[in-house]
Amino acid sequence: MKRNFDSIIIGAGQAGPSLAGRLAAAGMKVALIERKFFGGTCVNTGCTPTKAMVASAYAAHLARRAGDYGVLVGGEITIDMKKVQARAAKLTLDSRSGLENWLTGMENCTVIRGHARFVDQHTLEVGGETLSAARIFINVGGRAARPNMPGIDQVKVLDNTAANHDQVPRHLVVVGGSYVGLEFAQMFRRFGAEVTMVEKGPRLVSREDDDVSASIKDIFEREGITIRLDAECIRFDPYGDEIRVGLHCAREPRDVVGSHVLLAVGRRANTDDLGLEEAGIARDARGFITVDDRLATNVEGVFALGDCNGRGAFTHTAYNDFEIVAANLLDGESRKVSNRVSGYALFIDPPLGRAGMSETEAQRAGLPVLVGTRPMTRVGRAVEKGETLGFMKVVADARSGKILGAAILGPGGDEAIHGILDAINVGTSYRDLQWAVPIHPTVSELIPTVIGAMQQSG
Repeated sequence: MKRNFDSIIIGAGQAGPSLAGRLAAAGMKVALIERKFFGGTCVNTGCTPTKAMVASAYAAHLARRAGDYGVLVGGEITIDMKKVQARAAKLTLDSRSGLENWLTGMENCTVIRGHARFVDQHTLEVGGETLSAARIFINVGGRAARPNMPGIDQVKVLDNTAANHDQVPRHLVVVGGSYVGLEFAQMFRRFGAEVTMVEKGPRLVSREDDDVSASIKDIFEREGITIRLDAECIRFDPYGDEIRVGLHCAREPRDVVGSHVLLAVGRRANTDDLGLEEAGIARDARGFITVDDRLATNVEGVFALGDCNGRGAFTHTAYNDFEIVAANLLDGESRKVSNRVSGYALFIDPPLGRAGMSETEAQRAGLPVLVGTRPMTRVGRAVEKGETLGFMKVVADARSGKILGAAILGPGGDEAIHGILDAINVGTSYRDLQWAVPIHPTVSELIPTVIGAMQQSG
């Protein structure tokens, strides 16, 4: 027997539930299929649990620095990892159950638990049951990549989903010097672990400008994290009860030995076992579902949202995918992914907030670039907080005056960046923003000052 719906959504990540709500409210008969946990990566293995643990690590870090502020804390600072993990788990479970309860109580929405596979372009099979709909929305997310590195199957290697321990690791080796790896490296260092970061490239977070990468490296080394760059020969070997990680083939030091290894070398889409080939749904070489500017696949009536489409790797871009699809299908609009201004944060301490283009990206685009910078040592708010590492940078087009992008690496950088992000979205000229009257004392108040000191880049 086949059940027919107006729309079927595969996956209860960030885009799926909100889309189900809009479609159901419009009177459509909707099925939402989830094979495991409601909430997707963000709620279950990403933002919620990780940032909860980052908050615990920050508390430990601040406690160790209490004397700098004239606050006396008696005795050694110790970490109860069971309580740290329990706190993170509770936040995850609360978010997950709240979402599940909302969906299961939603009028016009049928929640189906199980693994969906395409039978044809508009038919799915779930647990022996056949479902069909004119519109199908794929929102299956992604997972940590596990490249076939030498020796990887001979040792136990963790990723962000399995980095939960009742005890602090003696020595954590983090393979991958980008966003996920950096957050876990600093977190566990602040919990008390010895930490080594291994990156095959010449610098950390290679997507960012050189000065941002260099500043992050300095911040991490000040906290006692060992950085190993240009590791062209990464491999793994058992070493008694520990793990030896190869770094180089030709020069010293050639390896590092750790009690635990965390792999953070990118993400891959959860598209391997959906039967996409039965529906003729196209994927690119990396496994991401190919979509157009309105998130439609090559099959009429089938859309892909969130991490599985390769058009964004964040909770907020997944949610924006929902907004684009809902606006176009229900509100008569014509919204496009290409109109989205890039914005994201690296949640280390101090955090990095990023908006729009980097200085390097603007230069590569052949634009005449103006750049203004200011170190956090000259930002009153940072000085008062005793957190003066990092800097601010704003990039603008010298001809049009439009703000192209910004980086704020410093206290509150993940929040302060939104003023720039908003300005880019509405096309504000840097000349207009220069005359804003911001609140003192804040990090954001220095944005007009940075803009007023802009100079030609390069």
